[in-house]
Amino acid sequence: MESPYKGKTGFKRLLNALYYSCSGIKEAYRNEDAFRQEVLLAAILLPLAFWVEAEAVGRAMMVGSVLLLLIVELLNSAIEAAVDRISLDDHRLAKRAKDIGSAAVLITIANLVAVWALVLAG
Repeated sequence: MESPYKGKTGFKRLLNALYYSCSGIKEAYRNEDAFRQEVLLAAILLPLAFWVEAEAVGRAMMVGSVLLLLIVELLNSAIEAAVDRISLDDHRLAKRAKDIGSAAVLITIANLVAVWALVLAG
């Protein structure tokens, strides 16, 4: 069965998408400690990326690595919420899904640190 929301097109679809996206960001901020921590980190690092001496490409990579962390955290939170919606019981596949999402966040953090270190090192 198709979603009843799939029938919207044009400008109305864009408005709905914007509303749902903003709602998702608010829900993540309200309910996910890690997302709040990473938003705080982004609030520090994004202005810093424009303050430090760096080439335009390096600066873009610094900003991109911070935004990528927020994106991956949102996806990880979505995976966790979907798994928890299905069942709160311990199950090896639920654990695998959550662990893989967490690993994606860890790799993204490592990427952020590497990008910033390389750009700042010159």
